[in-house]
Amino acid sequence: MNLRSLPAACAMTSDGEFCPADRLTLTREAAAYLRTRPGRGAVAVHDRLTGTRFTVEPSPGTFPLASVAKVGILLGTLLNAQSGRRDPTPAERVRAEAMMRRSDNTAAQELAVELGGSTGLTRLLRDLGVDQTWPAPAWGTTRSCPADQLKLLDLLTSPTGPLTVANRSYAHALMTSVEPSQAWGVSAAARAGEQVAIKNGWMPVTADDGRWVVNSVGRLTSATSDLLIAVLTEGNPDKETGIRTTEELADLVISAIRR
Repeated sequence: MNLRSLPAACAMTSDGEFCPADRLTLTREAAAYLRTRPGRGAVAVHDRLTGTRFTVEPSPGTFPLASVAKVGILLGTLLNAQSGRRDPTPAERVRAEAMMRRSDNTAAQELAVELGGSTGLTRLLRDLGVDQTWPAPAWGTTRSCPADQLKLLDLLTSPTGPLTVANRSYAHALMTSVEPSQAWGVSAAARAGEQVAIKNGWMPVTADDGRWVVNSVGRLTSATSDLLIAVLTEGNPDKETGIRTTEELADLVISAIRR
């Protein structure tokens, strides 16, 4: 795995108690783990209580998002409603709930079109400072890096972000009530009693001989924790292998940051 100096949006920084020696050790452990896995993988974590940030990415650093791109579509839909000084319409709610809870692709496509497709989504993200994500006309092939996905999660959930309290609560409700069969991934790093808000993505890629993109992003919270995490992978021989990588990498990194 060829680790590189990352651009600003994907930089490795720490404002908390995660000391440089711990950071170096974890970087080596994560890289060593990824060398044992097929394909490529990357991870970013933000502990919002301590300020600690940690990222390990290969070169090149972007990955297809698959259904993780729906997080950006949800954010755009809620901001679009706010810009019109209104609540999401019943139709928007039906589509948002299908998109986030069941990962319904038709609902995602309809919401993306209402936002102006890839052009509209790109404009939205750049206005919000999300500059390492490239929306595509086929939204599942949108490319991004884990650190940019943490930016989106922060925009969706932070009290200082652009969403109203009601819309933050709505997004949280959607992401904490996904179908159980789709609740794998970064949830593997949760402790007993922690609430998990999650969105996963998975798809075979014809241009990569049918290998799988498997991604997982989410938030782990309790009275004593608030962690954002994104794990992106590609080149997996099957979905199950990718799921295992997202879960083991998430658990490895989160466990180390909690020490």
